[in-house]
Amino acid sequence: MSRSLLSSVVLAVATMGSVTFVIAACGSSSDSTFPDGEDGSTPGFDTDGGLGNAKPDAGDPFAKDPPPMYCVLPGQSAPPKPGGTEACPDDKNKPGCGCTTLNEEADCWTGLRVNRKLGQCKDGRTKCIQIDENTKAWGPCEGEVLPSAGQTKGKAACKCFSLGQWKLANTSPCFITYNGDETKPYAVSTVTDGTGSSCGPPTNQCKPVGQSDCPTIGQSSSAPPAKPGSDWSTDTLKADCAGHFKLCYELKAGKFETPQPSDCSLSKVCVEADYLKENVEQPFPPLPAWTSSNTMCAARWKATGGYGEMSVIGESVLCDKVDDGAGNSFVFNRVKYCPSKCEGGANPTDPECMNCQQGGSGTF
Repeated sequence: MSRSLLSSVVLAVATMGSVTFVIAACGSSSDSTFPDGEDGSTPGFDTDGGLGNAKPDAGDPFAKDPPPMYCVLPGQSAPPKPGGTEACPDDKNKPGCGCTTLNEEADCWTGLRVNRKLGQCKDGRTKCIQIDENTKAWGPCEGEVLPSAGQTKGKAACKCFSLGQWKLANTSPCFITYNGDETKPYAVSTVTDGTGSSCGPPTNQCKPVGQSDCPTIGQSSSAPPAKPGSDWSTDTLKADCAGHFKLCYELKAGKFETPQPSDCSLSKVCVEADYLKENVEQPFPPLPAWTSSNTMCAARWKATGGYGEMSVIGESVLCDKVDDGAGNSFVFNRVKYCPSKCEGGANPTDPECMNCQQGGSGTF
């Protein structure tokens, strides 16, 4: 069985009636391949912080600055609603608003609640001071950081949700042919060696730790290959807001530069879970093993190449819908795979072969 890594269509070596090929991604940055919206917002996402089209209501003292909506996750709870008045709510300790204990210190905030403690925004500190003989009030709010003027996303805008990154340790598929029939290749997920102890043909050298390879197909020379017994890839997620996310990776045969709706799908695998702590890279459920009997699509990949699509759908803890704007999954990145001239480590100085890798990541 051939084990040629970090390439697109790799060297084939016949074994026991079958031929195997490992495919690897062409290295790219961790950024999305798609541009931001024309207005600077992230395509497919609500950028009003979950307020929707809320309008001021004369009967609601907090109508112009309502508390954020909360879509709480397991083990979490929404904070209590504020009291006081619109001018002097009891959750902000705004300068000039009344206080009771002289010299008492407290957190303060003069901005909108929907931005509070998100991104760069942070509370300041204030002290209860004597205004006149009969009045105590909160003094200046010192040290607070408000949203930057003109910013609509990211840390400077203090939004939830505005940024996420999904990293996959392995995106390489494997192609297997039986009895010399090159017209009917089968695709199957690769497996990753986490020990570095696997040694043997064709090079009789040990694989590096974490290197992907075709699964062992045993003595059988009949198709299709069985689904591997181990997961396809580990992965992590980091986002600037807690929430619930479903992330998918789909392998498609077609040209990376000009993807078409008619591009066929070899396989699509998804993982779904709660993301509980913002701004912390945390493990997500591993991508499961897969096998595909779509030999027409596999043959098209071998002939024209292929790419991987990353997509997301979810909801932030502040009820922002993370989708394409119509309630469907949002495709936020495409992963390019290396051309055949890079197979077997060939042409290592060629720009298209220098950054071949087995994993990938995308920013949404």
